[in-house]
Amino acid sequence: MSTYTMIPNLAEQDIPSDGILSRTVYNDDQVKAVVFAFGAGQELSEHTASMPAIIQILQGTARLTLGTDQIEASAGMWIHMPAQLPHTLQARTPVIMLLLLLKKHGMPGGAPTLAPPA
Repeated sequence: MSTYTMIPNLAEQDIPSDGILSRTVYNDDQVKAVVFAFGAGQELSEHTASMPAIIQILQGTARLTLGTDQIEASAGMWIHMPAQLPHTLQARTPVIMLLLLLKKHGMPGGAPTLAPPA
């Protein structure tokens, strides 16, 4: 039998009406996966991560600040952030977000960098 982890629908989370919920759904020596649920109007103040990270918005809309860029994010958006990039999030509506913290560096050729949308 194969060993794997499966979550049928990450977007099915209880969203607090006034607060932020975070839940680690997976953690090993290469990646830590955390699901966040933000009530409308909630925000994470500016911070950095010591490792590269990937954000995927699963539900809702939010304003993200990545370095000096401000982005209106909605369900389906995927963002790779290098380590130490200052970032913030403000939930415009109730938001569910998946955060992947990439513990192992050394991806051959590095991860691709995409220009922000015009």
